[in-house]
Amino acid sequence: MAVFAGVAVVYLVAYLTAVGHLSFGGRGIDLLVVDDPLSRAFEPIGYGQFEPIARLELPVATFLFSPVNTLVGLGLAGLVGLNLALTYLAWRQPQACGFASSSTGALAGLPALLSGAACCGPVVLIVLGVQASGVLLTVFDVLLPVAAVLLVGSLLWVGRKIDPSSV
Repeated sequence: MAVFAGVAVVYLVAYLTAVGHLSFGGRGIDLLVVDDPLSRAFEPIGYGQFEPIARLELPVATFLFSPVNTLVGLGLAGLVGLNLALTYLAWRQPQACGFASSSTGALAGLPALLSGAACCGPVVLIVLGVQASGVLLTVFDVLLPVAAVLLVGSLLWVGRKIDPSSV
């Protein structure tokens, strides 16, 4: 449970930072809500990105709240957290997951890590200073739904192998 919660929180913070809705550093405490937030919540501002309806500024961080983007981030964070919690279980108790050794169980989490990194790919490229072409950045837009499908598939595949009586 601690692995799931820790990974989910870290992933959600990374996701919101990657999409530009969370930044660290603020100048005080302030809350701003846009006019007609219900209709603006569903206005797309890009592929898979929706308009923020509120800005919460705290002394340590500024958060732009977009309900749709936050729900997507929470969903992905939950999937990544569950996948890595199962990976931890496979590493600690490989027989319960049908693996012969703990190293095989740890390798089973590699697809989850790669899938979960799909949202942060452009940010990693920017941080590393790698120039990416428009085609490569377009591929990252497609990777988000593909990552969600792979995370669900990985979760179902590994979840079917777990013997609850061995845990």
